[in-house]
Amino acid sequence: MAIVIVLLVAGGSGAYLYATRPQTHSTTSTSISSETTFANTPCSSPTTSATTSGSSSEYALICTNLGLIEVELYLQDAPKTVANFISLAQAGDYNDLVWHRIVPGFVIQTGDPGTKNGGGNRSTWGQGDSGSNVPFEGPPANNLTNIAGSVALASTGAGVGGASQFYINLVNNPSLDGNYAVFGQVIGGMSVVNALAAVPIYTSSSSPYYDQPTSADSAYIVSVTIQSTP
Repeated sequence: MAIVIVLLVAGGSGAYLYATRPQTHSTTSTSISSETTFANTPCSSPTTSATTSGSSSEYALICTNLGLIEVELYLQDAPKTVANFISLAQAGDYNDLVWHRIVPGFVIQTGDPGTKNGGGNRSTWGQGDSGSNVPFEGPPANNLTNIAGSVALASTGAGVGGASQFYINLVNNPSLDGNYAVFGQVIGGMSVVNALAAVPIYTSSSSPYYDQPTSADSAYIVSVTIQSTP
């Protein structure tokens, strides 16, 4: 994916930049689900979460409606980004958020608090964040790249850092390298990531719901647990 901006949306703390995608979607729908309280967790997670241990890595268990995604967080390579993610996770800020942007063959993205329980104004999904300000932690500070399964911080511009929104690469996306900071890697549950990427989505570029899941409860985070061991 080349960094050619095709959608610019104003948000509370800036504007999130969306770039070109590999191909046109083929799934269409016109229904919109109303706000609801999402179902109970379908995956097992520890009942307690560890604080940052000072080791080179921490681990995030992202429980979704379709199963568990295990992520190794690169604390040593992206310390500020990881610390911010851990803080938000331990505060429960990622609980019940929709994967608001799904682009098959590219990425899935979440972290907008305005999507909680599928609520808010759908036309503004993807524009909100936690309000935190994380400086960019990518090359040359580290050599982390946007390979399949890598987790990176979405941002309001190439190389400017971000806040709470993050994405998981579905494939190798080398053109994102140096522009969006990678801070982790999926080490378990990539099949869950791919299942989330396969849910029905809005495909018309003229729709305000472009790339969103047609049903909010088809792709969401239940909770994120942080621990110091896999």
